[in-house]
Amino acid sequence: MSEPSPHILVVDDHRDIRETLARYLVKNGLRATTAESAAQARKLLKASSIDLVVLDIMMPGEDGLSLCRHLVEASSTPVILLTAMAEDTDRVVGLEIGADDYVTKPFNPRELLARIRAVLRRTANPSRERDPVESDKLLFDRWALDVARRHLVSDDGVVTALSTGEYQLLIAFLKRPRMVLSRDQLLDLTSGRSPNIFDRSIDNQVSRLRRKIEADPKNPELIKTVWGGGYTFTADVRESGT
Repeated sequence: MSEPSPHILVVDDHRDIRETLARYLVKNGLRATTAESAAQARKLLKASSIDLVVLDIMMPGEDGLSLCRHLVEASSTPVILLTAMAEDTDRVVGLEIGADDYVTKPFNPRELLARIRAVLRRTANPSRERDPVESDKLLFDRWALDVARRHLVSDDGVVTALSTGEYQLLIAFLKRPRMVLSRDQLLDLTSGRSPNIFDRSIDNQVSRLRRKIEADPKNPELIKTVWGGGYTFTADVRESGT
């Protein structure tokens, strides 16, 4: 029996946008559900198995950035943001809090479909990861990475959630400590060099990851920038099966 098609949740307060996009996605072999608000989206996310969320930033009530932050902290569901051309700040904030990609309005449905499929490939289930990990936990500095749950636990028991991108980037570093990894190498290890991925996304992911694992993100000690080269992870890494 074949696996069901990926289920996409389209969240936009403009009915014509969300309904037209949903029909286009269904026509191209995906399942699609729509929500007109973040509140409705939260209910659908609890009731249904959603593989990816297409999320408008500007909505009345709770905005898309708030819902995106919730999704990144509470789950591994990937998010593609819909942004207006003038929303440069919101777009950057969205990437910083963990969105997987963005498309500007007005958008070409074919381009959005390509981005959806690219993100779904990158965020497929762990058995299909580009950088599989056999240990239950990876230990470094004052952190333990829980591989199954995809979150960090500090030495004082505080749990920190990771987005899909942050998790894949951290795994790339933890499996190659003290190696200098170029941006191209990190793109290969985390995204498979999808043509829809822009190089700056690595720098954004590194900045987000630093804010979660560094004692002082402005003066990082774990993820060092190698000028002209890329990045290197400086801590010792140990494996744990417990």
